[in-house]
Amino acid sequence: MTLNINNKFKKTLIHTFLGLLAGAICTPSFSQTWPNKPVRIIIPFAPGGATDAVARPLAARLQEQFGQAFIIENKVGANGNIGADFVAKSAPDGHTLLIADLGTFTSGPAVFTNTPFDPINDFTQITLLISSPYGLAVHPSLPITTVAELLSYAKNNPTKFNYAMLGGGSASHLAGIELGARAKVAFTFIPYKGGAPALTDVVGGQSQAISIAMLSTYPFVKSGKLRLIAIMGKERLSFLPEIPTVAEAGFPGFVAGQWQGFFGPKGLPKDILEKLRTETIRYLNSPEIKKRFADLGGEVTTTSSEEMAKFIIDEKNKFDRLVKEHQIKVD
Repeated sequence: MTLNINNKFKKTLIHTFLGLLAGAICTPSFSQTWPNKPVRIIIPFAPGGATDAVARPLAARLQEQFGQAFIIENKVGANGNIGADFVAKSAPDGHTLLIADLGTFTSGPAVFTNTPFDPINDFTQITLLISSPYGLAVHPSLPITTVAELLSYAKNNPTKFNYAMLGGGSASHLAGIELGARAKVAFTFIPYKGGAPALTDVVGGQSQAISIAMLSTYPFVKSGKLRLIAIMGKERLSFLPEIPTVAEAGFPGFVAGQWQGFFGPKGLPKDILEKLRTETIRYLNSPEIKKRFADLGGEVTTTSSEEMAKFIIDEKNKFDRLVKEHQIKVD
């Protein structure tokens, strides 16, 4: 009898093991085979802006490292919401990722109540990438070399002065609104679908001023196509010591800038997350790349996932206060 019981027990164990093995084989594992097809990195803005400048060389590095194509795809519209929402609703298999900035995750949600995603809970935060202060620049034909002159010109020439912004409710827009509110000057804002078209129009003279990340501004300043009159960071830039901050120009505590972050959909497997984060941080913190971005006014600001999530919450709270304080409404 004992022998029969043991045999039955052994058979039960064998069947159980085989069942578990079959289940393991049949259950899809995103992480074991990643990446097994091209990886799409969605940028929710027009090509040619600061986010492109960060994302494209990073994509090339990831492609080299992982042996699979990493393809940049610009999905433009709604202050970045269209592209971000696309990624939020994608399968969390590591083949659809997002590189976006504060406009999509912090300033936009502070202005708009109908954002189609939760900027924290609908995404996996991989790491912050680059931060860059805004540069306040004007078309070089204007008789403007200081913040005071800009404010005076805008006040006295309301039909001749347009302030380009990167979409209604963008951080660029809010920076302009805050400056105008504190100076008691009503700017005429012209919305664009990203930094590249906004810069194109300011360079062409269709708009007269812009506040945008130095990563985007500085190449045009160096070529003489824009005149930089102030930095919206906490301090002057080491390679442009003659350019004052907006705070120094009579607006204490005024700080505005941009950051880019790397995201996946909610539920991105931890090992894929760590592979992406480790290789991204290794690339950005190499001396050559850090210097390349520093020479353009950018700073490598890589983080853990947890640090990134806390940072976004803090930034969102800051913009909530700004919107409430200045009663900002965007149609």
